[in-house]
Amino acid sequence: MAGRITLKDVAARAGVSYQTVSKVINGNGNVAAETEAQIWRAVEELGYRVNVAARNLRTRASGLIGYTWAPSPPDRGNPILDQFLTSVVAAAEAHGYHLMLFPHPPAIEEVDVYRQLMRSGRVDGFIVASTNYDDPRIRLLIDEAFPFVAFGRSNPEWDFPFVDVDGRAGIRMATEHLIEQGHRAIALLAWPDHSLVGADRTEGYCEAMAAAGLAVDPAWVHHSESAFQAGYAAVQQLLSLPPDRRPTAVAALDDTLAIGAIRAALDAGLQVGADFGVTGFDDAPGAQYLSPSLTTLRQPIQQVAERLTEMLVDCIHGRTPSPRQVILPPRLIVRASSVRVGIRD
Repeated sequence: MAGRITLKDVAARAGVSYQTVSKVINGNGNVAAETEAQIWRAVEELGYRVNVAARNLRTRASGLIGYTWAPSPPDRGNPILDQFLTSVVAAAEAHGYHLMLFPHPPAIEEVDVYRQLMRSGRVDGFIVASTNYDDPRIRLLIDEAFPFVAFGRSNPEWDFPFVDVDGRAGIRMATEHLIEQGHRAIALLAWPDHSLVGADRTEGYCEAMAAAGLAVDPAWVHHSESAFQAGYAAVQQLLSLPPDRRPTAVAALDDTLAIGAIRAALDAGLQVGADFGVTGFDDAPGAQYLSPSLTTLRQPIQQVAERLTEMLVDCIHGRTPSPRQVILPPRLIVRASSVRVGIRD
């Protein structure tokens, strides 16, 4: 179709009135889900673009920052997400913005949610989290030149503003700590191979072992999703190895895996800390109250939220954040689960 695509073109393609298209595009009024789907399908087919800049001159922008995520299963909480959202809300309000949350069910493609919110003009920018390789949300926002910042990295060749926590340095610190405690056979409870964050943290483990001149037995590296049962099963398997290959410690990529590891070691009759060292990552609420208390890495979540919000406000107002990409270090919190003699906190 030649020339600039208009709302009337979208209405004709969708078989609805101009007014109905306007309501959907602008997020106003109640429209049947089937009708709304027809309209967004027409928007995609025609390549319609909302003139957000012109509309914002009339509406003075939305004052809203968008954040979407796939809700966790009912039996699996996410305390780090809770901390993050609380911190972002406070930081956004300090800059005169509010956070608009858009949880979406797994059946809906997350990139479609971003596309609809962006083209409707209901948000001024996005904070994107849980990033990964070839992240379609980041690719879309880069291509559309829409204001956003990411909590996490993606493809190295993609240039976009982000804040991240140095997971590689964190797991390297945890592994070095276990080596300092006298461990030489150290296993890793890792995430699936497709995880960008998991691969980064795994590199930290490999670097620490190599720097100490310690070989890594392939049987010591277990890949799984984050779950208590996965950590428990992995350590059961590790402890069943022959004595000369059996690890005396594990570094886990998150606290949930680490808690499973502790339980498995205790059930095997080991004294966690003295006999078998365990470290986690996240310093989830309650980690200090476990028995034994969990050595873990604390992410600077409040600082991440503040930096992300400051950078996004700059992007929304057409300014280039400086610096454009920020990597913050985690802090190793040493507790009883990894210490052979004495306890430090």
